[in-house]
Parts: sequence; C-alpha cells; structure tokens
Amino acid sequence: MGIIDTVHLSRIDLNLFVVLETIHAEGGITRAAEKLHLSQPAISHALARLRDLFGDPLFVRQGQAMVPTPFTRNLMEPVREALRLLEGALNETQPFDPGHSRRRFVVGMRAELEALILPALLGAIGGTAPNVELAAVRLDRKRIATDLAAGTLDAALDVLLPAQPGIRHQRLGADRLVVVLRRDDPAAKGTLDLETYLRRDHVLVSSRRRGASLEDIALQRMGRQRRVRVRCQQYFAAFQVVAETGFALTLPASQAAVTNRAFGHAVLPLPLEGPALDRYLYWHEGAEADPAQSWLRDAVVAAAAQALGAPA
Repeated sequence: MGIIDTVHLSRIDLNLFVVLETIHAEGGITRAAEKLHLSQPAISHALARLRDLFGDPLFVRQGQAMVPTPFTRNLMEPVREALRLLEGALNETQPFDPGHSRRRFVVGMRAELEALILPALLGAIGGTAPNVELAAVRLDRKRIATDLAAGTLDAALDVLLPAQPGIRHQRLGADRLVVVLRRDDPAAKGTLDLETYLRRDHVLVSSRRRGASLEDIALQRMGRQRRVRVRCQQYFAAFQVVAETGFALTLPASQAAVTNRAFGHAVLPLPLEGPALDRYLYWHEGAEADPAQSWLRDAVVAAAAQALGAPA
C-alpha cells in the first residue's frame, strides 16, 4: 500500500505536500518560496521535516537546480493527484467568482498556438477576471493524460489525439492550410495550381525530427510528393527562409495571418482538397464539476472561436 504502511497520515501536515510539489514544479527553494509567498527558511524547514519523515533527501542540488531523487519522482504523481482531488472537492463547495479569484490556471499548448490563442483568451477573461493568472506551458503529447490527471495542467490544446481513459475533449475548430510565397514570386500573381506547387522547393515547420506533415499525407494519397529542402521549428524562422530563398511554406491560415504581419508575403490557397488542421481542447474528467475549470474551458472555447473561427 506504499508509504501509508509506515507513515500514518495523522503525523503529516498536508501543507508539507504543497511545499514538496511546489519545489518540484519550480525547481528550487527560492522560486517555491516566491510562489507560496513564504520565506526561504520556512520552505527549508518544511523540506527538512519531509526528509525526516520519509528518510530520503528528496532533492539533491545540481548547480542552481534542486533535482528530485528517484523516491521523489515516484511520489510526485500520487501526491499531485491527491492535491488535485482535495482542491477540487474544496472548490466544489464554494462558488467561483472570477472577479475576485486569484487562481492560477496552466494551459498546455504548442508554441505556435500561443500567438493565436493567448491574445484572444486574455481578451475573453481580462475584463471579468482581473486577478486570474494564466500560464501557457510547453506541451508534451506523451504526458497530456498524466499531467491533466495530476493537475499540473488544467487544460491542453492540440490536434486530435488517441483516446485515453479519463480524458475529455472538445473540438474547437478547423484551420485551413495556405501557402506563403514571397510577394515578388511570379507564382504569387495568380492562382497557385498543384503542378506549380510541386515544382517548388519547400520549407516545413515541425517539432519532430522527421515524418510527414498533413499536406504531405494528402499528397501521398494522390501518389504525389513535394520537395522539402528545409525543416525548422518556428514559423518566424520559416518566414525568414521564404524571404531569403523564395521557398514555399505551407501552414495554417490563422498562423499565417499573425506571422505575416512582419513580412508582407503573398498568402494563397493550398491547391489540395481536404487537408485542414483540427484543434481540440482536452481536460480531465475529474475537473468537469469544478466551476473554475468550467469557466476556464468556456473562456478557451470563446477565444478559439475568435482566433480560429467557430467549429464547422
């Protein structure tokens, strides 16, 4: 049964687990103290009590960071799940007032979505929730279910993912694909046809080291293939490549609208039928009854409708 066999709950101040989780999340005592609005000696004292309680150092210092021991890594997921369940139970007994709440919400999303969603989301909540804190963090697709269950993420935004137990999702909208060319490119003067598109050199934006994109998959189904010369991680870098080389860039229309403000490239319809990028909102089933979480989801849906358009 784990630590309960040797450590009775009556001996434990539950606030110690909040300290433990915060040190783990923030990577050090100083930042944990700032996050919890406590002094560094108070955090150090709490950590010392936990070390005595479990007979483990819990964290070891490597440079400026506090690195969790194997014992702590094994402990963190059930601790986070317990804290999330307790917080959820307490929140369900109290109405959520966004006008006075100082709650911090953490939403996982890909970096390219931040420029699209965050301005709209802040617009949706800014007037009604002036003290709410919002953190957009890097999304690890392999850990979405774990992070949502543990409460380290309140929600996540991504493409359609395989179903996982306990995870709910809602479609936010579809983002059509467009092609970006340098404005002085002869192909930008009229309608871009498929043969012209395939003759071009292409730059592809992806966080993966290899693998086909949505448009490449559509081409493969037609028995066709384009020539990808450069693969990079950021859309801004890809727009720079277009400016310097004349390569073609295929990307979601909403992303093109945001990034192209700094470049003024030509934006043309993709000469392919079908491919569009669906976006989804993910959350844990345990958060469905939490009024604050429900409010957050409503705000994300409203922001996505503004940034991406309503779901088709």
